[in-house]
Amino acid sequence: MIAYLDGTLAYKEPTHAIIDVQGVGYSVHISLQTYATLPGGGERVKLFIHHHFREDAQTLFAFASADEKSLFLDLIGVSGVGPNTALGMLSAMQPGDLRLAILGENVRAVQAIKGIGAKTAQRIILELRDKMKKSGVVPDGPTYRQQAAANPVREEALAALVALGFPKPTAEKSVDDILRADAGLSVEEVIRQALR
Repeated sequence: MIAYLDGTLAYKEPTHAIIDVQGVGYSVHISLQTYATLPGGGERVKLFIHHHFREDAQTLFAFASADEKSLFLDLIGVSGVGPNTALGMLSAMQPGDLRLAILGENVRAVQAIKGIGAKTAQRIILELRDKMKKSGVVPDGPTYRQQAAANPVREEALAALVALGFPKPTAEKSVDDILRADAGLSVEEVIRQALR
């Protein structure tokens, strides 16, 4: 099983790249997010790999970050979502935005991705929200929707950042600083600024 490739970027296109590792060229499928992260040709790169086996083929899927690979693995674990569909989802949305859509049960945002119907979007949300909750991505106990918050924008943004893996004190400081600078921001704008 190949965990990662560390070599020279020989070639890249929006859907695939070739990584030269000591004279052997590995053709890998990539998302648009990974494509945007890759440097120009001839530079050294390290990509996280999912080695997918089928009866008739072996395919390598490559990711610029372990986080993107982790979300890809979660997506292909959902019934009816294959690796190409999962890669398309990661090309359509940033991993953080996709997680927020899943955690916020935003069926419309997930369904807006090409190739994802209403039933598949609902299944993805149902299965991954539970999986994220069990793995600690979403804290147990009352969610931000159940809390009577003094500032709902602050609480929703804070809950989303914690769900994405930020330590709560760091997320609180970041959200408070952003809202202090501009109290009229929406939840999405606060999260976007905090992720920068």
